[in-house]
Amino acid sequence: MTCISRFAPSPTGRLHLGHAWSAVQAHALARPRGGRFLLRIEDIDQGRSRPEHVAAILADLAWMGLDHDGPVMFQSQRMPLYAAALDRLKAAGLVYPCFCTRADIAREVAASASAPHGSDGPIYPRTCRTLAPDVRAERVAREPHAWRIDMARAVAVAGPLAWEDAHAGTVAADPGAQGDVVLARKDAGVSYHLAVTVDDAAQGVTDVVRGRDLFAATHIHRLLQALLALPTPRYHHHPLLVGADGARLAKRHGAPSLEAMRLAGEDGRALAEEIRHGRLPLGFGLASA
Repeated sequence: MTCISRFAPSPTGRLHLGHAWSAVQAHALARPRGGRFLLRIEDIDQGRSRPEHVAAILADLAWMGLDHDGPVMFQSQRMPLYAAALDRLKAAGLVYPCFCTRADIAREVAASASAPHGSDGPIYPRTCRTLAPDVRAERVAREPHAWRIDMARAVAVAGPLAWEDAHAGTVAADPGAQGDVVLARKDAGVSYHLAVTVDDAAQGVTDVVRGRDLFAATHIHRLLQALLALPTPRYHHHPLLVGADGARLAKRHGAPSLEAMRLAGEDGRALAEEIRHGRLPLGFGLASA
């Protein structure tokens, strides 16, 4: 089988060395095997996505010599496809509308003596899951709402699931641990979980290379693949790059950008070659977990 990998950044800020670490690994996985390396711009957050960040992403990849195959996919152009996938889940009775605000959820969690937690914090207490059908329909017609998966029902329908990870081996999927996650946001019409699952299948991605911070999300993606009858790629959840202080690199924490390095005249191809051989720039390391 031809290896097809992808790099899928969000244009909400400049790329940093952590992105380079991931992009180079995805490129190196496919190209030496005669495979394809795809680029997808995950720009569903229209409030934060900027065209200048897209331009910088393209320039950074070219600077590192990471050419991609085929046209760039933009998630913002694929909203009808996400809506169609959501409609399939609605028809199967596997999702429900949620009218709660973050403040509502915080109050519910605070009132609980032992609120269960997932990888991203307290699990949604399923407040809107118990609304009567007529109340739900009336509120959908007049109130902003998200769509959440009915996790217990979805897990029962899908049955036992697993996926293969290059580092962790065979992983038994446990999506229930994440609770009733959002599949369509109030402000965007789709969430990361649903969009990435639909897009990886549409692009024929065989190997997903991404950070270990997204390992927990893969439990949910594996469930959605089963519910939507989509193929399951192989996963490669790599360790995250950290700075000298041991903190993971992040846009919001002022991590040094690739653009700054590029404009300073540094050699991007040499950087990519070092990363390809597992060598990190001075002052950077890999997170232990």
